[in-house]
Amino acid sequence: MQSALALFALAAVSPLSVSAVPATATASSSSALPSATSNVLGLNELAHAAGKNYFGSAVDNTLPEFTDPTYMSIYLNWDQFGQITPANAMKWMYIEPEPGVFNFTLGNQIADLASDYDYVLRGHNGVWYSELPSWVTSTDWNATGLAYAVQRHVNGIVSQYAGRVYAWDVVNEPLNDNGTYREDVFYDTLGASYISLALETARAADPNAKLYINDYNIEYVGTKSTAMQDLITQLQADDVPIDGVGMESHFIVGEVPTTLVENFQAYEALGLEFAITELDIRMELPATEESYEQQKQDYYTVVNACMQVSACVGVTVWDWTDKYSWIPSSFPGYGDACPWDADYQRKPAYDGIAIAFEGQNITA
Repeated sequence: MQSALALFALAAVSPLSVSAVPATATASSSSALPSATSNVLGLNELAHAAGKNYFGSAVDNTLPEFTDPTYMSIYLNWDQFGQITPANAMKWMYIEPEPGVFNFTLGNQIADLASDYDYVLRGHNGVWYSELPSWVTSTDWNATGLAYAVQRHVNGIVSQYAGRVYAWDVVNEPLNDNGTYREDVFYDTLGASYISLALETARAADPNAKLYINDYNIEYVGTKSTAMQDLITQLQADDVPIDGVGMESHFIVGEVPTTLVENFQAYEALGLEFAITELDIRMELPATEESYEQQKQDYYTVVNACMQVSACVGVTVWDWTDKYSWIPSSFPGYGDACPWDADYQRKPAYDGIAIAFEGQNITA
């Protein structure tokens, strides 16, 4: 397989020579809006100084990010980023497009990148209702057949990267917002047992990887979070391996929950670690100075909540630049969700993250 380093020739970087590109790229359409002022330590440096394992980002090598030299020269800077999540490369539709036929090309690119630059690698994901190949969704499964398919898939991906992945989102988004189980091909055929099956298979494939369940709208006190805690408690009672919970944290400016710390402490009380796994905070467009400043406060609130609970091991943004954000296509009329804008300018949100990691009060 071609080395990850060869893929980045356009970026002209190496693990020892990468440095942050100053935020002075082409002026954006929102250049009159405020920008970040923090320039001393990078966000990953600050996270480590604060006792966290990483500050990182999802990256998507199914998009042209990997051939964007400015993107790569900023991302391949350990001071700013120390962790990588494959946004799509390790999902079922890419990894096992045909029954029992595995294609690790995209996943290997991400894993090689993590190894080359000493980044923490989070595997994403094992079993999810979305982005499945048609053979999974169109087959008339019986329980035995689907259980075998789940075991084969989870064993295949986890064993491929055994010893290289810090944590796996083994099960992704299993719950509805009302706390019930999501009805999909896995639950409809196997009931909730598919969750235990996936976790047990992952543990056998890599005994040292942290095993997570990842979901959204479980970041704050509420019905869905309580249901997730009940699920974890049952898994623990059944001796099913579970090490952590991923809090996706896709928020809206001005609507970040006020019960983050209380909720995080409830997961810590279960003896688990957790991470902010997919953070972005979108705003209604066009952006204003006020919405940028509120976004700064909101990023601070989320990262500060992680700082207040020792079981929170790190923070991952769901891509770091608005240039490649998934938000505009998924939420029309919204955008500007990331700490850097589309022209690689650091936004006030960057300062909000930095201030939280520094343990300062944002009003100071």
